[in-house]
Amino acid sequence: MASHDAHAHGHHEDHHHHEEHFISKYIFSQDHKMIGKQFLMTAVFMGLVAMMLSILFRIQLAWPGESSDFLSFFLGEQWAPNGVLKEDMYLGLVTIHGTIMVFFLLTGGLSGTFSNILIPLQLGARDMASGFLNMLSYWLFALSSIIMLISLFVESGPAMAGWTVYPPLSALPQAVSGSGLGMTLWLVSMTIFIASSLIGSLNYIVTIINLRTQGMTMTRMPLTIWAFFVTAILGVLSFPVLLSAALLLTMDRLMGTSFYLSDIIVGGEMLTNHGGSPILYQHLFWFLGHPEVYIVLLPALGLSSEIIATNSRKPIFGYKAMIGSILAIGFLSFIVWGHHMFVTGMNPFLGSVFVFTTLLIAIPSAVKVFNYLTTLWKGSLVLTPAMLFAIGLVSTFITGGVTGIILADSALDIMLHDTYFVVAHFHIVMGMSAVFGMFAGVYHWFPKMFGRMLNTRLGYAHFWVTLIGAYGVFFPMHFVGLAGAPRRYYDYSAYSEFDNNSFELMVDLNEIITTFAIIAAVGQVLFLFNFFYSIFRGPKAPQNPWNSTTLEWTTPVEHIHGNWPGELPTVHRWPYDYSKPGASQDYITQITPLEDGEEEH
Repeated sequence: MASHDAHAHGHHEDHHHHEEHFISKYIFSQDHKMIGKQFLMTAVFMGLVAMMLSILFRIQLAWPGESSDFLSFFLGEQWAPNGVLKEDMYLGLVTIHGTIMVFFLLTGGLSGTFSNILIPLQLGARDMASGFLNMLSYWLFALSSIIMLISLFVESGPAMAGWTVYPPLSALPQAVSGSGLGMTLWLVSMTIFIASSLIGSLNYIVTIINLRTQGMTMTRMPLTIWAFFVTAILGVLSFPVLLSAALLLTMDRLMGTSFYLSDIIVGGEMLTNHGGSPILYQHLFWFLGHPEVYIVLLPALGLSSEIIATNSRKPIFGYKAMIGSILAIGFLSFIVWGHHMFVTGMNPFLGSVFVFTTLLIAIPSAVKVFNYLTTLWKGSLVLTPAMLFAIGLVSTFITGGVTGIILADSALDIMLHDTYFVVAHFHIVMGMSAVFGMFAGVYHWFPKMFGRMLNTRLGYAHFWVTLIGAYGVFFPMHFVGLAGAPRRYYDYSAYSEFDNNSFELMVDLNEIITTFAIIAAVGQVLFLFNFFYSIFRGPKAPQNPWNSTTLEWTTPVEHIHGNWPGELPTVHRWPYDYSKPGASQDYITQITPLEDGEEEH
């Protein structure tokens, strides 16, 4: 350890003397703080694109078949003739919206931003284990984002098989216009994204295991770092499976193989493919797809653990139980993927096994919820915007988790599968929770990232508009789903199966949902203005604005290469010494030595 410190210190001295050029500082930076900000900016842009796409297809769902100048302005005559969205482009918008949100905003944006900024700072490291691989991880992410955006402008349209790109729709270019070049670009983009994710995850794991400062044992790490650690392990184990699924799909598309195709008739013509199974693709996809839910959720839960403890002025309740629940969620997430496939004709006994494991994962999730609530209970709450978003995350995690228990039961899921009930469930538990965690993290660590403070009033307005808007969108969706509305349908009036009453209900609810979606989208303008204005004009931040105990608040406000001037800090205590009896202040930083007779937690 000492030799590492000496080496890092010498390395840091070398960097102090040369001026960095614009390109090496802002573009091809190897400094984890700058790379984290690059991930954040890219993810915010991608998130805006995805939000815009969702507004476009929500307009079609609320007012099917009606002309809209908004649609014709954004999509032109090719995809919205006379202002009416075309059926296949509707599928394209849904597909790219889902892909960007799940992978580019909530995986790349959340893990990429906060793992990069916080892992070295909270562990007392000079930087990541490999600055070059870290830079490579970002630029592969940026490249994959650009390719995904380019696919929107292809003449035959973007991928149109849903964000899960199930074959045979995604495997046969003749099946739908978007299964041509758009689908190929989707696969190329995702392949590069997976490479970026793997490089980043390996870097995070190595840094956490090897580069902790003196005294920083595993049980003195903040819960944020535990969450990033398990998230990175999940990514390393599950993303290669998605890569194999994508490669086999590419071979089916380009090389005439039949991994996923068998006995298919298109336009009256029998295809020669024989012997494959689209169910194989589902197994491969959901073996990533379910750990992916927790790759998205765990960083958000880790960030909110830190924020709730800091702003309750109390130690986090059940620190070791929280670590245990993170590990349990990580393990169980690999043995529940079958609950996405109850209607694939799976053996009912196997289905019952997946029901059991899925219900089991509710236990560590509930442990986290109860520990958050117990930390908040009788705390001296400081309701910063970050704290409100963290509490909002607890709310959405409960609301979405309850419907998860319903969908985990195969008997109920068979009725609700592929309806809007499922859409409502995962948008609340995964989408809203992760987005709220991301906003909480941005509001809380903005002073560390940019050395300035965000405007609190705009933060409060942003929180309430986002909370009310998002619940207004996703809560009514449960009822649309219970009424029997399948997801990804372009227009329900074409189907005589729905009786008039439930059809009227659906149309009315869809108008309400779209109205709330537009309100929530406009509310994000508050955040964007606050964010970009404060980077340049916000009040200068003090070193430790939230009176926090962790190591990142012991570094200078001005970013320096190597994070700490002089020696690396030595850690003497766990990260949650808030309101300790007998202490002179209501927080004790991790670098404060224990006093005589004082017991560590």
